[in-house]
Amino acid sequence: MSSTLTPVVTDAAYLTLHYRLASMDDQDIVTTFQDNPATLQLGKGQLAPFLESCLIGLPEGTHQTFALSPEQAFGPRNPDLIQRVSKAALQENSPEDAQYAIGDLVEFAAPGGGRFAGVLRSIDDDGALFDFNHPLAGQSLKFEVRIIGIM
Repeated sequence: MSSTLTPVVTDAAYLTLHYRLASMDDQDIVTTFQDNPATLQLGKGQLAPFLESCLIGLPEGTHQTFALSPEQAFGPRNPDLIQRVSKAALQENSPEDAQYAIGDLVEFAAPGGGRFAGVLRSIDDDGALFDFNHPLAGQSLKFEVRIIGIM
């Protein structure tokens, strides 16, 4: 007697799926549902860890939507991540003749050699105010997933 076991998602699973991340009022942030499904391996940084954790244990064929609080998603907004940047630091990290508008995402060099980005909130002759929170911090989100195949 043979039994067919339905595969389930593990923390290193290689899977094909459709997924959608949306605001609570159903505005898509990212979706694969209109195009080809995504194929990825968990644990490789292709999906945020909090999204991967939603998938663990789900059987192949699952179509489910998760409601994620800010704490379960990109975290709450941190007022300490709203920082003033001097005009010199801004120029140092900008291409020559750069023109910025409120709402622009600007990249900066990190001390360790990496990069980080902030959203411009205000600018004046002395410098600029940037918000270095993740753009989705403080927001509740919907994560919809349809697991097509698990290898």
